[in-house]
Amino acid sequence: MNDVRVDPRRLELLLELSRLGSMREVAEATHVTTSTVSQQIAALAREAGAPLIEPDGRRVRLTPAGRRLAGHAVTILASIEAARRDLDPAAAPAGTVRVAAFATAFRPVLLPVARILAERQPEVRLHLLEHEPAEALGLLADDQVDLALTYDYNLAPAGFGHGPYRQQMNSQPLGRTPWSLGTPSAPGRAGGTAVEVFRRYRDHAWIVNSRNTADEEVVRIIASLADFEPRITQRADSLDLVQDMILAGLGVGLLPAGRPAARGVTLRRLRQPEVIQRSYAVTRGGHAAWPPLALVLRLIAETAAC
Repeated sequence: MNDVRVDPRRLELLLELSRLGSMREVAEATHVTTSTVSQQIAALAREAGAPLIEPDGRRVRLTPAGRRLAGHAVTILASIEAARRDLDPAAAPAGTVRVAAFATAFRPVLLPVARILAERQPEVRLHLLEHEPAEALGLLADDQVDLALTYDYNLAPAGFGHGPYRQQMNSQPLGRTPWSLGTPSAPGRAGGTAVEVFRRYRDHAWIVNSRNTADEEVVRIIASLADFEPRITQRADSLDLVQDMILAGLGVGLLPAGRPAARGVTLRRLRQPEVIQRSYAVTRGGHAAWPPLALVLRLIAETAAC
């Protein structure tokens, strides 16, 4: 075909003509004039670069090229209709939602949502990828995922619409989790402000995340308030591994306050300042209205609130 755009309406007329074999009958079926049908088929033939119809007595029939194009038209028009239904806000949600999320969001949030969808809305599927916030936001910016579940800390806030992610992004808060300092269990004074707690461990090695710098930034901020430079010697992405490293005497590190601690690990609450992890659902501007994504966002918000 010539390097021009083809009007889908002309393909619809060609399909009707292949079925009815008469310009007049196509005009009556589509509520246009016979001359309009003739003009549109002629325009489509010019776009195709080949004759599409030929006389057949008082009627017309499709040429071999016309039959081939009509075959393609069936697929093309079906795809257009599927896209129209997919994008219709009033349509039943259907499709695959691609989600990049940090690891600790999987068990409490994403896996329950996946089970709900499988039971109640099997036409909507999740494609899940585990990524730290910067990685997830990069995938979202590149249109490789539809949704990013991310987090930051009150002491190390993230800007979702700035830096390398200049395009508009919408963030929906999901929850706030207090964090503590995980240390080996030992007798002695445990209370005090965050600065006082950190100061008691100034001579210890410190463990931070290996794929995200936010918790390291928090550690350095509070350590600075306590007048010391933390000696960061270990980096690990898994919270379970962080606890194992604490038990092995390799250092101390931040852990969520509400997570059960392993035997031998004590969670020391941080106050003044508090350390709060804040989680978000982030989408590209204008995309959250897509029915499958809107459904997933609603289920995530309901699950996170439980």
